[in-house]
Amino acid sequence: MKTAQAGTLESMDCVVSLTEGAAGSGLAVTVGGASAARFGKAMEKRITETLQKLGARDLTVSVQDNGALDIVLEARVEAAWRRMTGGDGA
Repeated sequence: MKTAQAGTLESMDCVVSLTEGAAGSGLAVTVGGASAARFGKAMEKRITETLQKLGARDLTVSVQDNGALDIVLEARVEAAWRRMTGGDGA
């Protein structure tokens, strides 16, 4: 089972953890932290869209947010994905 992580717990950042799921399990996203109550649904949407653009399937995604902007969140998701896949995004 592959896992990967990107980000920090600093202010205005987030930690994104990806874990490979069973074939056909889809994307399962969990968001926690400072902004989750207010922006959790929008964050889940951005995470899902980013992973779909990268061709990701069958992952468990966990995000611990500390006020990250959308562009930071997207960059952390992509970095974790590239670490998991060996850098080529495939």
